[in-house]
Amino acid sequence: MFSAYSPRAANAYQRINVETSMHTIDQHQLVSLLYQGVLNSIATARGAMARGDVLGKVNAISKAIRILEEGLSTSLDKVDGGELAENLGALYDYCIHRLTLANARNDDAMMQEVMRLIEPVATGWNEIKKSGAGASETPASGQPVLVEA
Repeated sequence: MFSAYSPRAANAYQRINVETSMHTIDQHQLVSLLYQGVLNSIATARGAMARGDVLGKVNAISKAIRILEEGLSTSLDKVDGGELAENLGALYDYCIHRLTLANARNDDAMMQEVMRLIEPVATGWNEIKKSGAGASETPASGQPVLVEA
């Protein structure tokens, strides 16, 4: 009646769960999860490096870089985002560069630096939702202002 654990079946179930969740999540939550993913991946990389797990470190750093490049950087509104989008783009590029060097040099201090740079941005992003300011606020002009799209 019961079958043995199958990693393939478990991965398929997890993938379906993630895809279903993506349809019900709002933009603000998605960006929040991306920040959390970057920080968790760096923490995983640091732990793997401390254990001497080279493959684990490389995979975790690669994941953090992909989130920064493909998730956070591409979500910036570079047309209407102005100085904020430029600054975040520069921050993400710098973090990608530092993580690449940290990977090549096995430098924990560089990974800590990236965490220290991303954590306040992630915290600030989460505070936006808590304070009641949504992803699109309507100022006196009547035009919605996107915080980050």
